[in-house]
Amino acid sequence: MKGLTDILHITGRELRALFVSPIAYVVLTGYVVLTGWFFFNLLVQFNRMISMYEMMRRPDIASQLNLNELVMLPLMYNMTIVLLLMVPLITMRLFSEEKKLKTDELLLTSPISVNSIVLGKYLAALIFLDVMLALTLVYPAILFQYGQPAPELGPIAAGYIGLFFLGAAFMAVGLFASSLTENQIVAAVICFVTLLLFFVIGWPAQNVGPTVGKVLEYLSLIDHFTDFSKGLIDGKHVVYFITFILFSLFLTKRAIESTRWR
Repeated sequence: MKGLTDILHITGRELRALFVSPIAYVVLTGYVVLTGWFFFNLLVQFNRMISMYEMMRRPDIASQLNLNELVMLPLMYNMTIVLLLMVPLITMRLFSEEKKLKTDELLLTSPISVNSIVLGKYLAALIFLDVMLALTLVYPAILFQYGQPAPELGPIAAGYIGLFFLGAAFMAVGLFASSLTENQIVAAVICFVTLLLFFVIGWPAQNVGPTVGKVLEYLSLIDHFTDFSKGLIDGKHVVYFITFILFSLFLTKRAIESTRWR
């Protein structure tokens, strides 16, 4: 019970610090503006295709155009790119700011365990991620309200579950990067480079042989997100994301413990 109380205390402390600073509002605004621009352009393109086929007197083709495939699917891939850019800005301060201000010494000498500190900060990051994703729910809501025919709910729900797992993995890497240095810019760069590496690591999979290719595809974060975006929730992808997150949190704990015993 004490461990849970400590985790919630750290979480509340981090959320207050985050939303007092302007960075949270800048990141949220930037995320909504970018994803909104992608949504607007995808919707305009979809309507243009509908109009083109209707002008060609091919209503049969126009009726087959799908909002899930032509709007929501590419939008979700665009959202992963925006998350890749925004997550380092959020996570860079989680431990780095503590190190720079020397408040980490007070935190690490307190009776709160390292596990509680890491989990508390990570939970705060996940709550912020939930806020980011929740703000984008207005896009499918618009499609359900005005789309003819309306999109299917299942693929959208699965896609958002995938976005949460992907964002949670991003946040875990960012937390680890922040635990390595007191410089927030350095932490953001380490996080971005690491995420980008795991984002593109599967690209050469077709050219390096079947064994190495399968390993690279398995390590690729975006490859595990693909099935979610198509409406498929596969247990192997869930296991991968959970394993990836737990390993990143374990590395964060080890990094903090090394500081504690220095």
